[in-house]
Amino acid sequence: MKHNLILAGLAAAAALFFAGCGQPAPDAADNGASALSVIMNRKSVRSFTGEKISQEQIETILKAAMAAPTAINIQPWQFVVVNDDALLEQLYGGNPRGAMFTQAGTVIFVCGETEMSRPGRDGGEPQAAPNQFWSQDCSAATENLLLAVEALGLGAVWTALYPDEMRSKPIADALGLPENVKPLCAVPVGYPAGEDQPKDKWKPEKIHYNRW
Repeated sequence: MKHNLILAGLAAAAALFFAGCGQPAPDAADNGASALSVIMNRKSVRSFTGEKISQEQIETILKAAMAAPTAINIQPWQFVVVNDDALLEQLYGGNPRGAMFTQAGTVIFVCGETEMSRPGRDGGEPQAAPNQFWSQDCSAATENLLLAVEALGLGAVWTALYPDEMRSKPIADALGLPENVKPLCAVPVGYPAGEDQPKDKWKPEKIHYNRW
């Protein structure tokens, strides 16, 4: 049932994408096949041509990210898009592995609100409360983001920040994030420079039915 719901959601997203492009959407069977193809072909891309992606592509990717499931529909995600070359150089110029960020030309930082204001009981004043599910919600949004990148023929890679303070704190400071917002990951997005291939991760021995 859950599998069917996921496919239905991806099919709906695909239909919206084609509608936004002014193209007729494929039928439901095609949508299901296309969704599975995107999932199976997603790969980590770390080498880019340097050509920047467009504003329209950024918005399409982020619409897909925001279509992710979220606990109690809180939607704690926040996205910081950095496509300023000088800022990218400031963030990653001295990093031995920073070339993929500066080459991509666009880096999307997926961040989450760790504390959010929620309606008080019986109509009372809103109260700030910890959001223990923010990293799960933002991880779901990141996976949607990566699938959208694949669907657009672009490349990206998930690079972790949270919970490593050595990685996340400098980024949070450089981006001016509020105290209640933490960066989960940084995703460089651009045009692939190589012919990266997806990995076959299918391992039936990792599947357990009914109990371990």
